[in-house]
Amino acid sequence: MKTITTTDALAEFCAKAKTKAYVTVDTEFLRERTYWSKLCLVQLALPNEGKDAGDAVLVDPLADGLSLEPLYDLFRHTDTVKVFHAARQDLEIFFIEAGVFPDPLFDTQIAAMVCGFGEQVGYETLVKKIARQNLDKTSRFTDWSRRPLTEAQLKYAIADVTHLRVIYEFLAAELKKTGRDAWVEEEEAILLNPETYINRPEDAWLRVKTRTNSGRFLAVVRELARFREGYAQNKNIPRSRIFKDDALLELASTRPASLDELGKSRLLLREARRGDIADGILQAVKEGQAVPQEALPKVPSNDAQLQVNTALADLLRVLLKAKSSEAGVAAKLIASASDLDRIAAGKHDVEALTGWRHEVFGKDALRLASGEIALSAKGGAVRVLVV
Repeated sequence: MKTITTTDALAEFCAKAKTKAYVTVDTEFLRERTYWSKLCLVQLALPNEGKDAGDAVLVDPLADGLSLEPLYDLFRHTDTVKVFHAARQDLEIFFIEAGVFPDPLFDTQIAAMVCGFGEQVGYETLVKKIARQNLDKTSRFTDWSRRPLTEAQLKYAIADVTHLRVIYEFLAAELKKTGRDAWVEEEEAILLNPETYINRPEDAWLRVKTRTNSGRFLAVVRELARFREGYAQNKNIPRSRIFKDDALLELASTRPASLDELGKSRLLLREARRGDIADGILQAVKEGQAVPQEALPKVPSNDAQLQVNTALADLLRVLLKAKSSEAGVAAKLIASASDLDRIAAGKHDVEALTGWRHEVFGKDALRLASGEIALSAKGGAVRVLVV
């Protein structure tokens, strides 16, 4: 098992990878104590071909002087498919670090859902079902930033890319057989969109759950959340280390105007009662208070406010179950409960009505909603009848 610790060795491996049809990729990282993920290890494996057993290596990004530019250059090399499992967090790291995405990308979790393995199927499940192997997960909770790594940890890490070769080849063949490559590419487009990984401080308030629609309260929430997000990003610390949501909501209610008033908060961390954080809180409250009446934010409309036709929603659930079974695709991949309620409320801005989902389910969902078709049950099967 080889660990790469120099840029030259990484460049040599990546040059070889560029001659192959694909390379499997995984990462190990830490995020418990930082805002941005800290990349600690990269695992890479080449295909098993003939007498070549298939190279599999570990890359140590913490090694002194090592540059990941050869890896990023491999990501840009369009003749070699970059294979990940559940790639979102891995791609976020590479996008934030270098502004690069693997091209082309193949995500085995997405492909497995399209091939009927269920919703958000785990890597361990695919290893058992496709590679017919068992994974040793005893090193799952390793602190990957510590050196040296043990033999058991290295073995655990490399298994995440060696079994992935078998899984990729199986799923790629299934997709070719069913003609559903475009379905996977459509889902992967979300992963390859920079907007997926950009957290704008001005939008942070939308993730804070509140129980009031008061515009003034929301204005203070918005400014507090904006300050916290920006501070967390600049200092590279978790949001919760600054102040948690419950403290944010308390501050939006009490609206302290001085350090003395801020010190009376029940939920605020001690470190937030002084220094830069305290100053930021007081300034955010002041700015929220100063927002003109006509510019006060409003709570985005949500599904709880929809006028849902419950009978139609129930029928859509039956239709979804039938269509997902017919297509061999996890129902939740096609449409969520929220999607069905929105359709039953007459809304058409629903993901289930677009792309491949429209062909599999959305087209008949709209026909059912407009009364053009009906559903009939015979035995264990549901049939669509034209009215």
